Amino acid sequence: MYEADLGQTPANHVPLSPVSFLTRAARVWPNRVAIIHGARRHTYAGFLERTRRLASALAQYGIGKGDTVAILAPNIPEMLEAHNAVPALGAVLCPINTRLDPPAIAFILDHAAAKVVLIDRELAPAMAAALRQTEAKPLVVDIDDPLARDGERIGSIEYEAFLASGDPTFPLNLPDDEWQAISLNYTSGTTGNPKGVVLHHRGAYLNATANALTFQLSPSSIYLWTLPMFHCDGWTHTWAVTLAGGTHVCLRRVDPAEIFPTISEHKVTHMCGAPVVLSMLIHAPASVRRRFDRPVQIATGGAAPPSTVIARMEEMGFAVTHLYGLTESFGPATVCMWQPTLDTMAMEEKSAFMARQGVNTPMLEDAMVLNAATMLPVPPDGATMGELMLRGNTVMMGYLKNPTATAEAFAGGWFHTGDLAVMHPDGYVEVKDRAKDIIISGGENISSLEVEEALYKHPAVMEAAVVAQPDEKWGETPHAFVTLKPDAEPVTAEAIVAWCRAHMAGFKIPRHVTFGVLPKTSTGKIQKFELRERLSVSPRRTP
Repeated sequence: MYEADLGQTPANHVPLSPVSFLTRAARVWPNRVAIIHGARRHTYAGFLERTRRLASALAQYGIGKGDTVAILAPNIPEMLEAHNAVPALGAVLCPINTRLDPPAIAFILDHAAAKVVLIDRELAPAMAAALRQTEAKPLVVDIDDPLARDGERIGSIEYEAFLASGDPTFPLNLPDDEWQAISLNYTSGTTGNPKGVVLHHRGAYLNATANALTFQLSPSSIYLWTLPMFHCDGWTHTWAVTLAGGTHVCLRRVDPAEIFPTISEHKVTHMCGAPVVLSMLIHAPASVRRRFDRPVQIATGGAAPPSTVIARMEEMGFAVTHLYGLTESFGPATVCMWQPTLDTMAMEEKSAFMARQGVNTPMLEDAMVLNAATMLPVPPDGATMGELMLRGNTVMMGYLKNPTATAEAFAGGWFHTGDLAVMHPDGYVEVKDRAKDIIISGGENISSLEVEEALYKHPAVMEAAVVAQPDEKWGETPHAFVTLKPDAEPVTAEAIVAWCRAHMAGFKIPRHVTFGVLPKTSTGKIQKFELRERLSVSPRRTP
């Protein structure tokens, strides 16, 4: 009845896009410092003008709807400018992992059909080698950041000169359709070529809004970039901080010697990072650490941070928020929401609760633990495992040029995360393991995360990862890879096994222990596939 003569018009329907956040921020807070990077300061008015110039320069080169613009750079202002200028043209931004080798970069440039590449000079050697291997021959624009240590110019024009050619009044347009692609992020941490995850304007807008709400960002927020902007577009905080009118504090390198003084100098209020960042801060030398006059909010994702890590961070003055998400969900999809009872819990109980992945973020429609065979919810008993699945407007469009993988990911009308989880009676999700990381020993399922949790409680253990070791009798048994704290007394494998025996059931105890540095992705995720390869174990999914 109502829809018959009532329709969408420019007055009542505008496509959702985070591009609009910068335009608004510059109007509301034109003189507020938007970006800090070393000695550089950009107000929101200046941030907008530089973004307009970049969009104009790209348009003059012929970049338009559906074209791909790649960028290989650390957390610098130019990354923030690209996250707004490129989508304003209807083009797609492709932020590239700064730790990839030239063959991987070359694959991405060709697979994405990049027409322009923005390259920080410190990373130029890898990009130059990649370009020698590509079929694509994009325009290369050099970013000459004064804080870069080394490097050379390999492009045909320097970034500031490129901006100078642009129009400072060039309009930042919204997409014709909010379902239009906004960015292309490539997955990491797996074998073979990465998959290109296509994200859309609508999802970026909603997920950034959810982050601002969940993380309580405001105009007084000072956000430190310890999370790579290339990783899920900085979990969409590249747009969320701007939406809130906060200040972006850029950081080229994740180093406690830089992080602690930066927090103190700029009175940082918020930051994000993988659990490895938390570990770096905890184990930083005493000479580097600082005490803060108020708690610093830090959100962490990836693998669940061990309860001991959460407790140590709280002791140091950080308030930890545990998030869960994937590249395919624009970053954060669930959050372990604060509950009033937490304030009265003992620290051990509190940190154990906070290690849960929690409930769906405000803009994700649903996060459920389902039986993958029946697609029915598992009992909310905190024990029955199923697969964590997501659905909503903050889920990817799909995988670029990979319809088979896309169909598999969306089978049954849900996005399959590949993570095994339980649902607690209070509605909070807790991930127990990646499906491929579950260890099946003598017919019993062993969660590698549970064994790792016990290992992290050992006073000498800094990091731990557990994978399956082939065993003639049991099929598989847990193999623990352990990194000891720098100042720890020597510990034997037998001592580690004895510790585990005192903290868990006998069949879960690691039968093998290897000491050393753990392999990680650039976002701090431990590469268990590499550990399995060391043991000649092929990754496989659990039935």
